[in-house]
Amino acid sequence: MRILIAEDEARISRFVERGLKAHGYACTVVEDGISALDLASSGDFDLLILDVGLPRMDGFQVLKALREMDVQIPILMVTARTGVDDTVQGLEGGANDYIAKPFRFEELLARVKLRAREATSGAGAVSSDALRLGDLQLDLRTRIATFWAETEERSVELSSREFTMARVFLENPNQVLTRDLLLSKVWGFDYDGASNVVDVYVGYLRGKLGAKRLVTVRGAGYKLVDPAA
Repeated sequence: MRILIAEDEARISRFVERGLKAHGYACTVVEDGISALDLASSGDFDLLILDVGLPRMDGFQVLKALREMDVQIPILMVTARTGVDDTVQGLEGGANDYIAKPFRFEELLARVKLRAREATSGAGAVSSDALRLGDLQLDLRTRIATFWAETEERSVELSSREFTMARVFLENPNQVLTRDLLLSKVWGFDYDGASNVVDVYVGYLRGKLGAKRLVTVRGAGYKLVDPAA
């Protein structure tokens, strides 16, 4: 796994680079946002660890530019900012995960390993670019889901969070997924226990893909099924 580390604090970048290399990852370090954007869009890396406070172009600007270019490299944002607004801005902007400074290396490593497992997961795969269950297919490059509704094929574009949630369901077809698991997989950090964000996004997916595909398992969670099976 090739990892690009965009961090302008040399002490932190050396610490992260040494630790990841010790666990077998190939790492490249850049110190500014322009360089991060250039290399992250090259297709040569499997993960971007992106600091928010970069010179020349901050992390949020890099994130926005990459997603507007349809570069779907997984992005783990790192920042000293701990405000909810910053967290939401990063995740809704298309980041896959978010970790606040100071952090323990073990926590960072666990998140990197999670992204590595997701990258190599083949469950339900039609090819490296799509996942399918029954007539439902999710294009991993375009975030477009296609399926049959009555007598015609339909295509819908999913938002960043909808896409990530749909992908988790398609990688675990016919399995009950708890709300806590979905929070971890889709948002990558802990929400308040009273949050209903999972239920809200399941509702969004039902509205786009059809209510019968996502089944509520009372007291347990949700599962994705093939209505025609």
